[in-house]
Amino acid sequence: MSEPASADDGEGRSADEGRSDDEGRSDGEDRYDPEELPAEIRENVPDYDDEYFDRISDRLMYSYDLDRDIVVDGERFDLYAEMRMRNQKQFLHPALSYADHDMMEYLFARRTPDPTVDEVERLVAFAHDVADERVEGDEQHFGTDVTIVLVADRIADDVAAFVDGFRDRTLLKFGYYGHYEVNLVVVAPDDERLVASEAADVADAFRLWEPVEPPEEGFFSRFAKRFWR
Repeated sequence: MSEPASADDGEGRSADEGRSDDEGRSDGEDRYDPEELPAEIRENVPDYDDEYFDRISDRLMYSYDLDRDIVVDGERFDLYAEMRMRNQKQFLHPALSYADHDMMEYLFARRTPDPTVDEVERLVAFAHDVADERVEGDEQHFGTDVTIVLVADRIADDVAAFVDGFRDRTLLKFGYYGHYEVNLVVVAPDDERLVASEAADVADAFRLWEPVEPPEEGFFSRFAKRFWR
């Protein structure tokens, strides 16, 4: 597992400070050139034998640990991604930190030629089971996302209606221990169509037919642009 990224709210230096947005980016690309990453990182990115997932991994590899062909609770997924981030306030020196907040995301993606509402509802229940098993609520836990992505040949109207605007957030200890959120994305790459739930920030990484727009700076924007750097 890679070390958590750190960010601050202006009282200390952030990991992005002093770096040009264009540094290391190849001409005409909306992300950094994977060839410029250290070899030990590139070697840990799986080969998905699937052009679409390979290109998705090129976007996610900067901030996510990636795996392939995993089975969890009887559900098989072509791509798995895990990200951990720590927001840290600092007083004069990084060693003098306080109000640490941890953010995590577990992303599960697979090809499903013709997804149905029943399948999506089953995967929402699966996501809740994942959260129950993995989320350790405490004072430092800010939030965890469990994101399900289905790569389809087509998106039926009832599936699009179910996913569009879907929101499922669970508070832990009335929010004192943070929260977890279930996110849904259904994408039909050949049709250049994607439908995502309300809080599925990672959805932009799956729109390969569009460049990823860099958001304005700030902690949550740095969190949102974790897949295009």
